[in-house]
Amino acid sequence: MRRVLVLLASVLALAGLWIVPGPAAATPTYCGSVWGSLEKSSEPRVAAPITGIRSGEHECFDRLVFDVAGPAAGYRVRYVDAVTMDASGAPVPLRGGAFLQVVVYAPAYSDAGRATYQPGNRNELADVAGYQTFRQVAWAGSFEGQTTVGLGVRGRLPMRVFTLGGPGNGSRVVVDVAHYW
Repeated sequence: MRRVLVLLASVLALAGLWIVPGPAAATPTYCGSVWGSLEKSSEPRVAAPITGIRSGEHECFDRLVFDVAGPAAGYRVRYVDAVTMDASGAPVPLRGGAFLQVVVYAPAYSDAGRATYQPGNRNELADVAGYQTFRQVAWAGSFEGQTTVGLGVRGRLPMRVFTLGGPGNGSRVVVDVAHYW
């Protein structure tokens, strides 16, 4: 009887090794995104100009940051069929499966009309090669106190937009787009 119990315990232990799942390396980390993909907006308009646009990668999202030389600016960020240039309405060619039109209610020029942000390459404002979600960041213009940028992304994924104070007297408008739903 004891041998039968030992044999049965051994069989069950061996079967348990086959049932216990190992780590799923291909499964993405769930980051708890509850952002959604609908339009995000805030209305404050400021005279302080944009001084820089940069990007970064994080574990759960890719980030685009607009540096503003003053108080936080308002914004309007939404998925569109095509991003268009400010004033002319001409389409901005973008790579990606979905497109975000990012409008920051701050100019990219001073009160005297001098550029405060002048991209070296209007088609590639930030190097996003190898990013999980971002595909391209392109200039769409700065006209009548607002600046527009096209953001090509992998697909229509959840996003969030917010402002941060600093550094110094400046502020930032931040656009995060999640890697997964």
